[in-house]
Order: sequence, then structure tokens, then C-alpha cells
Amino acid sequence: MFRTLACFAIGPLAIVAAAQSTQRFQFTERPGPHAVGLKVVPQYDYSRTWRSTADELGQPYAGERARPLQTLIWYPAARSGGTTVTVHDYAILRLTETDFDKKATATDFSPQDSGRKGAFHDHLLAVRDASLEPGRFPVVIYAPSFSNVSWENADLCEYLASYGYVVLASPDMGATTRGMTGDLAGIEAQARDISFLIGYASTLPNTNISEIAVGGFSWGGISNLFAAARDNRIKTLFALDGSMRYFPGLIKQSGYARPDLMRIPLLFFTQGDISLEERDEPVNDPGQVGPNALNAWTHGDLVTVRMLGLTHGEFSSMFQRDENFWKRNERTMKADYTRADGITGYAWVARYTLHFLDAYVKHDAAAMEWLKKTPAENGAPLHFLTAGYRAASGTPATFDALREEVHRAGFDHATEIYAAFQKQDPTFKLDEGFINQWGYELMSAKHLIEAIHVFQLNVSLYPNSGNVYDSLAEGYMSSGDKQRAIEFYKKSLEKDPSNGNAKDKLKELEGPADQDGKLNGAIRR
Repeated sequence: MFRTLACFAIGPLAIVAAAQSTQRFQFTERPGPHAVGLKVVPQYDYSRTWRSTADELGQPYAGERARPLQTLIWYPAARSGGTTVTVHDYAILRLTETDFDKKATATDFSPQDSGRKGAFHDHLLAVRDASLEPGRFPVVIYAPSFSNVSWENADLCEYLASYGYVVLASPDMGATTRGMTGDLAGIEAQARDISFLIGYASTLPNTNISEIAVGGFSWGGISNLFAAARDNRIKTLFALDGSMRYFPGLIKQSGYARPDLMRIPLLFFTQGDISLEERDEPVNDPGQVGPNALNAWTHGDLVTVRMLGLTHGEFSSMFQRDENFWKRNERTMKADYTRADGITGYAWVARYTLHFLDAYVKHDAAAMEWLKKTPAENGAPLHFLTAGYRAASGTPATFDALREEVHRAGFDHATEIYAAFQKQDPTFKLDEGFINQWGYELMSAKHLIEAIHVFQLNVSLYPNSGNVYDSLAEGYMSSGDKQRAIEFYKKSLEKDPSNGNAKDKLKELEGPADQDGKLNGAIRR
């Protein structure tokens, strides 16, 4: 950027600058080796109610009340001579998002897309309903921004499909309204949409769902955190200036979306001029203090790409095609960056996203090395972006991590490992029933010694519970240690005299003489 020259530009220079400032968006990244298909699937999540029982007139609603999820699927396709979709083809989809029976003509569009009319005839990569390319491909779920359409980043979704991914998206909607709500209910509605799409992806004939990636722009970049916190099928996250960075209060309110416990890799693109990680304080919800997501993300690899010239909306290719967006955006443009720079910046967002997914989903070593290089080493133009890689460190205090650490160190160390986890995070606690269930799962799988150590952990944590001694006694009995079984059944009765199971087991263990004609040696009161 040459700010001094731009201030005094005259004649031909001024003409060039003006041309750059009004350049229409075009996606400049070269597509991959696969042709791209697009399917639009009107479907419902029947596990959730979306419409009320009464319509706007107060009369009984006669239609389907389940949550509508117009699902777009971009996928590697067989090459054909089919016509690729246009921006207008995508725009028409907005008209039937929640009413699948509505008919839209080839000339229809929503007033919300009027700013894109100049781009309506622009062709993208996908061919509607193209035949599937043989094979199975990894899955990416895309979560749109606040109240937005599933195709807001169609260029990125098509681009990923051309490199061998199946990408699914549905509109960003509130729990019971087409408009998203800026609260936990809204976030959790979109998070459930993400999990629904993962389940649907598992039914498709061309998907490999062994490692699921989820990406999101803006509000979709907080919903994907919530989804990953509850859905361990999600193995990788990326966010385009995601709201997990701007709404820490909502993260804290959830009680379960814990960046400090996440162990999966995250790629995060940020606006260049907002250094929240240095300030470590909220922006959009002052007074609702919560965790800074990126600072807390220490147990999973973190790749942060700061796009120095992009405004928030420029992370969407369809926003960049919208003249109304640019009219509103004039006052927030960075320094002397232009619309042409927005095109370049978006291309680098796509490039980093592809390398990140190739590295963590396809386990491509060359892609991983690319991520760890500086932008200059990767050929990025000067003054456009900075990038940093931080490797995961330490172990979070979670049940899965506890089980892994116990497996590594040995089950005889379960009690001390649990104590170390609690010291690291005082909020970490497994209740008596949960630990008991773990022990019985081990017993069922014939891991008797391991089960006994887990039951001993429960005894150390809940020494006044008759049930934990009963379970430990059963573990010893199953392993053939009759003396200890008797000891702990009696201990269980001391804590809970009403324990009928312990009484029955003691009668069995202290019963008639064994095959040698001798007493079983039980300890009698």
C-alpha cells in the first residue's frame, strides 16, 4: 500500500484507483482436480418443533411444524457438460428456505439480494445435481453468519469440494424464527443444526465421516464451538472472524462451551485491527466477562491468521458481491485497502482454509509444513496478513483426558491422576454414579483388575456411600478374591444397613462348606 501517493493521485493514477475501488468480486483461486456438484435437499429435523400451533391469524397451523433445514451439499462430481450455477440461482434459494412448497420463477429474488443484481449472471463452479464422483470424501459442515443464508460463502464451499470435500450447510435460523436471536437459545439452535447435518452426512453414499470439520463465519463461528463442545464427532474447527472471539459472556453463560478444554485444532481468521488477545476483554458484550477463546485454546493446535485489510463482512464472498454492503462499508474500510484488495484477501482465506483441512483432516504432511511457514514464505503479498502457529500443550481436565492418562500411567494410579486433574481445574468433578458406571463397563469387558482400581477411586472420593463399597466388593468377588469381597460387603452394610444386595452376597460368600468340607473362611461378626 502507498498511502502517500494515493493522497495526491491525479490523472491516470486517479483513474486506476477509482477502477480498483469499484472492482466487482471474482473468486481468483484455481479450483482443484474435481468437478463440483450441488444438491439442494429440503428436509426437516423432526426432533424439534419450529412453528407454533397457531398461525398469524390465531388459527390452528395446518402445515408441517418441524424445523425446516434447506440443506445445500457441494461435492466432488463426475465431469459433465452441464451449466454451472449462477449467483441468481443461489439467490432464488432464499425464497424457499422455510417454505419448501413455494414456487419461485427464474426472475424472482428477495429484496435482500437486490445489491447483487449486477452479479446475478456470474457463474460459479457447481453444476446442479451433477452425478457423484466415485469414492468417499471427508465432510465439512459450514455454519453461516447471523440470520444469513447457507450460500453466503458458496465460493469457498465449492472450492473445498473441488479439492475432495463434501460440504454441507443450512441457513442460520433462530430456535423458532427465521431470524437468528443473539442469545444462548439462538447459538444452541444453530449448534444442533450442525449436529443434524453431521448425522445426515453419515447417510450419504460419498462421505467419509471418520473426521468431521466444522467451519463458520461470524455467528456461525461461535455456534461451531458450542457444537464441538457437545459433539465429539467434530475433530477440526475453523472460523472466519468468528463470534466466539467477541461474545465471551455467552460462552461463560453456557457452562459447557469451554475453550480451555478443547483438544481439537482451530484455524481462526481475525480482522487485523482488533487485538482482543492482548487486551483479553470483551467487545460486544461489555460487563459479561468470559474466556478469551483464542488465549484459552491451549490444548489444541491453534493457527491464527490476521487479515490486515479485511473488514468483517469481506469474509463472505456474497457480501463482497453486494453493492449495498459496499455502500454501508465505506466508513469501515481499513486504511487505503480497496475492493480489489478484498478479493485478494478472500483468496488467501480460502487458501489457508484448504491447507488447514488438508493438514488436519487428510493428514497431509506437506500441508502441515505450509501452515507453519510465514506468509511471505508461502508467497503472500506484503501487508495483507500475518499468521501464527501454536502447538497444543498440556492435558485438559476432562473425562476423556482422564481415561487416556489413566490408561497411559496405569489404573493403579487412577486416584492420584484424578487428584492432579482437580488441582489443575477445581471445577472438574465426576459424580459417584458416573465413576461406578465406568467400573461396571470395565467389568463387563472382563477388565477386572482395572475395574477394581476404578471402584477404589470411587471409595476414596465418596467414603460415606454404601454403594461404592458394594461395587468394590462385587469387583473383588468377580476376580475370585472372596476375603476382600466379604470385607467390603460388610463395609457397605456399615454405611447402609438397608443394602439387601450386600446381605444376600454375604450369605452366599459365608455359606455352607466348600467342596473340601471346610468353611469358606468368611469373617464373621
